[in-house]
Amino acid sequence: MDGKASDPFSSEAEQLPGAGVLGRLWLPKGLSGNVIKDWVDRRRKSIRPWASFVDQRKFSKPRNFGELCQRVVRNLDTFHSNYAFIFLGLILYCIISSPMLLIALGVFAGAFYIIHLKTLEKKLVVFGRELTQGHQLGLAGGVSFPVFWLAGAGTAVFWVLGATLAVIGSHAAFHELESSDIDELLMEPV
Repeated sequence: MDGKASDPFSSEAEQLPGAGVLGRLWLPKGLSGNVIKDWVDRRRKSIRPWASFVDQRKFSKPRNFGELCQRVVRNLDTFHSNYAFIFLGLILYCIISSPMLLIALGVFAGAFYIIHLKTLEKKLVVFGRELTQGHQLGLAGGVSFPVFWLAGAGTAVFWVLGATLAVIGSHAAFHELESSDIDELLMEPV
């Protein structure tokens, strides 16, 4: 028997019919569990220490609009991973704090799962066209849209965006630049 097929840790094992069933059912084709894990690992490695991120001594009012703009640009570049985790935390808080939103997400996941199982049995054809994975997600979204609307998902999205903009924007504007950033800004040609 071929050693590659029996090795569950090889990359070829993911292409076997029974391997990674859960990953194929819940994630779109181009998005695998490894891609998500790699993205989170990259963010985790590039994260700045939280102690320096929230150190109150490093916050001050910018002197002018130019300094404000420089702070925002540099801090967004420096703390982008911290900001990504803040954004994800706000999304998680919003989902957990709203039971109806949890139900709506469950309905969406259930609808997508049922549609996906139907396409595994037999190709789904609507108006003479086969449903692709994107179409399946759209159909599941259409089926679960009334539940999302009743749960106030639109309000939740705008709350998360507003809270993210307020938290990240105020941090980026008021957190002082590090000495290396200031030296680099002073030495740039004009």
